Amino acid sequence: MAKSNRFLLIIGTAWMIDALDVALLSFIMPVLKSEWHLNATQLGVVAAITSVGMMIGALLCGKLSDMFGRKKILMGTLILFSLSNLALAFAPNVTWFIVIRFVTGIGLGGELPVAATIIADRYTGKKRSQMLVLSDSFWAYGWIFASLIAFFVIPNFGWRVAVMLTALFGGYALVLRKHLPPDPTVSVKRETQSFRQLLSPENKWPLILISIVWFIVMLTYYGIFLWLPSVLVLRGFSIVNSIGYTLIMSIAQLPGYYLAAHLLSKISPKKLLVTYLLGTIVSSLVFGLSNSLPIILISGAFLSFFDLGAWGILIAHTPGMFQTTIRGTAMGAAQSVGRFGATIGPFLVGWLLNMQLSIGFIFSLFVVLLLIAIVIIHFGIKDPTSEQ
Repeated sequence: MAKSNRFLLIIGTAWMIDALDVALLSFIMPVLKSEWHLNATQLGVVAAITSVGMMIGALLCGKLSDMFGRKKILMGTLILFSLSNLALAFAPNVTWFIVIRFVTGIGLGGELPVAATIIADRYTGKKRSQMLVLSDSFWAYGWIFASLIAFFVIPNFGWRVAVMLTALFGGYALVLRKHLPPDPTVSVKRETQSFRQLLSPENKWPLILISIVWFIVMLTYYGIFLWLPSVLVLRGFSIVNSIGYTLIMSIAQLPGYYLAAHLLSKISPKKLLVTYLLGTIVSSLVFGLSNSLPIILISGAFLSFFDLGAWGILIAHTPGMFQTTIRGTAMGAAQSVGRFGATIGPFLVGWLLNMQLSIGFIFSLFVVLLLIAIVIIHFGIKDPTSEQ
């Protein structure tokens, strides 16, 4: 058990670092708007460009992990992330900020599919699903750390110091990852055929359908949560108060993950995912249409609970749909499509806000997309019938 917990702690840093970066960007965005006089569309570009890099990083690093080994590629993604975040602290204007964030996104996007594949290679069955969800729960810790940095550091020392702290977190995680166990022995010759095998009739349609679900889940998640502090500011709360409220909502992610990990031993991933997405839909509607602070906080907490839990279940479900020889490429491909949705989501919110459309309308649009995802999951995606 101790060995399993140690492995979970090390591999969980992938989710923690990704969340720390994404969350910190959401807190920096209102500050950049004021400092560089950006409009909502420009802020949408700032948020979306990271996801463009993530899209490339997910596809590229997933493939490279099948060819050259999971651990080596996972270490490389973190080095790229840390160095680019150091550079970000010295960005002189929004143009350089966008360029550096693109590079940062390549490192971030490569981390999660490779980390998830490492877990899927070492565990099977319910244990695999639970380990993946528990690893994904580190995303909540990243959000919490980012909220604390934003609350205590940004108002007193500025966003550049906050970004440098994120790079230090990356350096610490790099030291931890040296203690990851070596990769299982694989045939490089076999792995180089992974794209061809992935597009075979056996794998093509499962890949397409799960990729569409990833697209919708990431579009709605990044559209909602990257804009969450800014949306609270638009509703009349101060930047400091919006950061504090977002921290409260972020803490609600943890029980969402832990309950999902527990229920995966009792309920199929497919049914549980549909349940969590329905919870996300109800919470989104209440949050988007409410103007009362208590209801905003409560619905926002439930939104964090269900949306992040759904993400964890989706991560747990995806690797088991594909064979070990193509698992890294499949995870990378599905999440790359998802990152395309993550690119569109933040930009779409900025564009719709510039068109003077209400927050309620935007959240209602996300609800429609999530309903489409539920239909695809229910009718088009099967629970794995055997371990691969």
